[in-house]
Amino acid sequence: MATTFAVLAEPTRRRILDLLRDEPRSVGDLVSELGLTQPGTSKHLKVLRDAGLVAVRRDAQRRWYKLRPEPLAEVDAWLAPYRRLWADRLDAVDRHLDVMSDRPTETSG
Repeated sequence: MATTFAVLAEPTRRRILDLLRDEPRSVGDLVSELGLTQPGTSKHLKVLRDAGLVAVRRDAQRRWYKLRPEPLAEVDAWLAPYRRLWADRLDAVDRHLDVMSDRPTETSG
């Protein structure tokens, strides 16, 4: 089974997750939004489903897909130290700007 990172490496799969972030969508809706063929879209959905990133519900002839955010916790945990790194750097920039704003301005005269 592919890791969450390997599944997310493919841009179309990330786009599908973006489309499912707010609400479940049918395969037909996803095909329209992605501009792919139905078989192409279905292949990506199968990979996402196998990775546990989406769930599917049948409604007569339609299949509805929804995002399952739980597997993204692995990605979130991996990103945590990088967020701290950026937060530390942004805090340093903020401190630098505070120091700069406290300096008297020079006027030519």
